[in-house]
Amino acid sequence: MTRKILISGACGRMGQEVVRTIVEDTDSIPVAAFDKKMVGEDIVDYLGLEGPECIVYDDLEKALIESKPQVVIDFTAPQVVMDNIEKSLRQGAHMIVGTTGISDTDMEKIEDWASRYQKNILIAPNFALGAVLLMEFAARAGKYFDDVEIIEMHHEGKLDAPSGTALKTAELINENRNKNRSELNEENKSASAAENGEFMESLKGARGGKKEGISIHSVRLPGLVAHQEVIFGGEGQTLTLRHDSIDRKSFMPGVRRALDKIEKLDGLVYGLEKILD
Repeated sequence: MTRKILISGACGRMGQEVVRTIVEDTDSIPVAAFDKKMVGEDIVDYLGLEGPECIVYDDLEKALIESKPQVVIDFTAPQVVMDNIEKSLRQGAHMIVGTTGISDTDMEKIEDWASRYQKNILIAPNFALGAVLLMEFAARAGKYFDDVEIIEMHHEGKLDAPSGTALKTAELINENRNKNRSELNEENKSASAAENGEFMESLKGARGGKKEGISIHSVRLPGLVAHQEVIFGGEGQTLTLRHDSIDRKSFMPGVRRALDKIEKLDGLVYGLEKILD
């Protein structure tokens, strides 16, 4: 089925890869792009692709009204994604969102918009199938290991920390974690250790941020794309799960799968795992 696609954030590194994928690997067509760079230019021609003209707009609402896309794919930034979502749904487009930094409160708003405008929206912190499997394996391991920490590593241009993938991983682990070990017990243990001189954070933040008792450490460096380690510790053993995206092409199978499924969803769906067979 041929779908008309608008790519939001088309001139970024992820956006450009999405444009290539839409043109070369799907039967959909890019009808417009939204970005603050390359305004008025044809992003398809810029990337050296053979396909229909896809002009870059700097006004999303105008792009939506003039191009009338069926689906908007958004890889932008946390500070603008909510406005992009509301405009796209209101103008009658389904959405696929890979932008992270969306809070629980934001999710409630998005769910309301999807219901009000009767459109579907898939939000996924990671579109790499390997990363989705890592989260699934980590959730399973959470049944058997009480102690775990997460290290996520991304390129220096990623604006939010920790990553949405790390937060989602922590949530899934906690769903299956040993019920006898509550967050309160974890906090009490840390507090007790600090009071007894067993643990001291001489540099604030050295132990990372806490997500329901799980420490998450964020690394931002040139040369990285998207990487995550989940390290479980137990009596006399450790278990390390790791996924590496070394090229943004790794996210495209997930984007294609989302395109195939988006019209069959019901309102807001969070997580690529929800649409895997």
